[in-house]
Amino acid sequence: MTDSTRCGYVAIVGRPNVGKSTLLNHILGMKLSITSRKPQTTRHQIMGVKTEANVQAIYVDTPGIHQRRSTAINKYMNRAATSMLSNDVDVILFVAQALQWTEEDQAVLDKLHAVKTPVVLLINKIDRAKDKDKLIAYTAKTAAKYNFAEVAPVSALRGKGIDVVETIVARHLPQSEFIYDEDQLTDRSVRFLSAEIIREKLVRELGQELPYTTTVDIEKFEEQAGLITIHALIYVESNGQKSIIIGRRGERLKSIGSSARRDIEKLVDNKVYLNLWVKVREGWSNDERALRGLGYSD
Repeated sequence: MTDSTRCGYVAIVGRPNVGKSTLLNHILGMKLSITSRKPQTTRHQIMGVKTEANVQAIYVDTPGIHQRRSTAINKYMNRAATSMLSNDVDVILFVAQALQWTEEDQAVLDKLHAVKTPVVLLINKIDRAKDKDKLIAYTAKTAAKYNFAEVAPVSALRGKGIDVVETIVARHLPQSEFIYDEDQLTDRSVRFLSAEIIREKLVRELGQELPYTTTVDIEKFEEQAGLITIHALIYVESNGQKSIIIGRRGERLKSIGSSARRDIEKLVDNKVYLNLWVKVREGWSNDERALRGLGYSD
């Protein structure tokens, strides 16, 4: 242990679609967690390491805690999120949306009553709140719901208030040696991140047409001099879903692949050959064994 450095784990929790992944990406200064306007885009815990001066904060983005569906994949996402409330984390960032408190927000907050970790309330999307008096009143009312260690208004999308969040986090981290190398950004592999990028493009390209029962599995990932070759399978649960993703004459799948390839090339700083297939695997999202085979493991 050292008196000169601080290091610890920071869990980012909240209901779906409150901006947790966008917050992590802005803190890190790079796109690590995939984002979209569609709820439940994040399905796994995503760890991002921010090392600056004498502070190393290990942020863990979690799936949105929700009460909507009882399929195996939804249960997995809730377990992935709530497990961070029982693990040895040093700070919890509870993200709520400005002027919008829901039953799901309350359900997440109810789970926090059992933890002893300091909880910081972040009121996100303040850029959407045009009436500042209403925002002040909402913040005060929400802050009174729990014994929060601190409260901060932010706009993760605009990057507003991020420096304040990092200062608050540093204040609550214990004195400790760094856990990770100073240049390490995540514990996730490039293979995993590539699959996530492809899934993000599916979500963004298809919008409301995209079934939740879609996932991506990397079958082949080969690195050669000057080129990375990736073969990826997009799993769906019906032929109708397969047709939606492929699109007329394969144009939609081609668009998804092109967009994903560009982002993967930025990630790996190399040329990428990306080949996508769509395959029907009935009932995978409600099959615990299938989920484990596709990388959904606790």
